[in-house]
Amino acid sequence: MISNEANGKRQALEVKKAQSADISDIAQLAAKMWDHPVEELAEEFKALAENPEAALFAAVAKNEIIGFAQCQLRHDYVEGCSTSPVGYLEGIFVEERCRRQGVARALLHACEEWARSKGCTEFASDCELDNADSLRFHQSLGFGEAGRIICFTKRLS
Repeated sequence: MISNEANGKRQALEVKKAQSADISDIAQLAAKMWDHPVEELAEEFKALAENPEAALFAAVAKNEIIGFAQCQLRHDYVEGCSTSPVGYLEGIFVEERCRRQGVARALLHACEEWARSKGCTEFASDCELDNADSLRFHQSLGFGEAGRIICFTKRLS
């Protein structure tokens, strides 16, 4: 249990490893961030919850899931890293009304601790080039920029 104080309000916050009963609520939150159907996200999260190389965390306040973080181990090359595996933040989301209260920081901490427990000495993440909010979030929590890329596609006929 974490006690956060922001804007003069005190809020009890619990960050826990997500259980199967949490998947539906987390999928609803994820759909606000990613352009995927809730049902598809729920199936993906259900599989991740059973994968020992992945972790899904829920932030709970007043018996409501207000945020989540998804992380996993990456064994392939991770930009800017020199070890393997690397703990990787695949996604993090906090309800807008609950932002700037330390919720994302607590979720990230849970992900980093999980990665340490899996033997990782490095942790990484990414964001879209035009996502200024995500860039500020990462920088404010100690991430350093490793590089920028532009991806290309081409249809083959």
